Amino acid sequence: MRFIKCFGFLFAIISILSCGGTKTAQVWTDRPEFAIYGELFNTAQTQYKVSIKYYENPGQELGKNGNTADIIVGSWLKNPSTGAYFKSLDNLFGANKLSRNIFYSKLLSIGRIDRNQYLLPVSFNLPALIFSKNSNLELSNSFTIDFNEIKFLSKDYNDFSRGAYTRMGFSPLWSDDFLMTTAVLWGASFRAASPLAWDATALERSMNFVNNWTIEVNTSNQAEEEFIFKYFFEPPEKLVQNGRVLFSYMDSRDFFTLNEESKNNLDYRWIMDQGRIPINEDLVLIGIPKRAKSAKAARAFIQWFFNTENQKIIMEYCTETRISETVFGICGGFSALNPVTEQIFPQYYPELLGRMPPSDNLLSPNVLPGNWANIKERVVLPYLHDRSRSTKAEDVYPLERRLSDWIRMNR
Repeated sequence: MRFIKCFGFLFAIISILSCGGTKTAQVWTDRPEFAIYGELFNTAQTQYKVSIKYYENPGQELGKNGNTADIIVGSWLKNPSTGAYFKSLDNLFGANKLSRNIFYSKLLSIGRIDRNQYLLPVSFNLPALIFSKNSNLELSNSFTIDFNEIKFLSKDYNDFSRGAYTRMGFSPLWSDDFLMTTAVLWGASFRAASPLAWDATALERSMNFVNNWTIEVNTSNQAEEEFIFKYFFEPPEKLVQNGRVLFSYMDSRDFFTLNEESKNNLDYRWIMDQGRIPINEDLVLIGIPKRAKSAKAARAFIQWFFNTENQKIIMEYCTETRISETVFGICGGFSALNPVTEQIFPQYYPELLGRMPPSDNLLSPNVLPGNWANIKERVVLPYLHDRSRSTKAEDVYPLERRLSDWIRMNR
């Protein structure tokens, strides 16, 4: 609560001290920690200022009631309308400017349309499985784990007594986000259309894979549900630490904001299959709207923000003020700047030392509709949840009809 009040106070102060004039850039964002970054920028130099305003979905605020911003920061900014609303940022690159080489190339390409750079990546997260350091697992890889290895180790870990499981290695049914990761790695390819398209065959194969996993490793869907009902009254990290389960799903931002005691007792591996680790689709992007009134101030802030030394200053400040206990890294994730994530992050997160996967293994998300967060929460995840618990697709209300129903109810 103190953390939230602190951000609210900073939003108010920055808005008051930095309002007005073409030397002030209005920043709309869904990331509260940008209040901190704005404060650091405003005190680091005197030529330009930024004013921060919070919106739950800043990208969708563009064009409403004639209002505009000079900078938009948030998730879901890359969509079919990106080119219509944002300026090209190509003039930010060059001698004595930003270098394309400091960015993860696959992340940088996400913000590109027809060879023009409209958005820049800010931060990203990766899916992982956590396990206890006391489990003495012999894993084949020091930083990734694939589906086959998860299945093999989980089945070996299971303990079945008196007609029920008393401990279980892992079940995909424990996490809808894990089901989503599985669908992505199997090529479901959710993407923007009118409003959404996907590869139905690949999606069905991914759910059949999950169904077979349940039968092969954990006997039945009923056995998994009974285990959940009986033991899942503790958070995932506790279930792992007390040995009730071998693995739990957790993405990078959640793992690295666990308390120190938990992190000291846990280890992790990135989820990879067929050489690919999917980047979470809610990666944070930044752009300058075409109607920006303070474009110079906006460019000055972006140049400042994507400086490796300045990002180190941000991380040092957040560590000293204990903000890093609730906000991971840069803007809640790994920095899109390769040198920052590879060289600076391990100084603040020792668990990362030598553990970042090669950038070639990263799988970029597709272009998704601007309202993807709602569609995913209300339509896609509920479908995956239901479909993973049924061996017959015809017994589950189809995804197409769920989407049509949702569209009709949200016109």
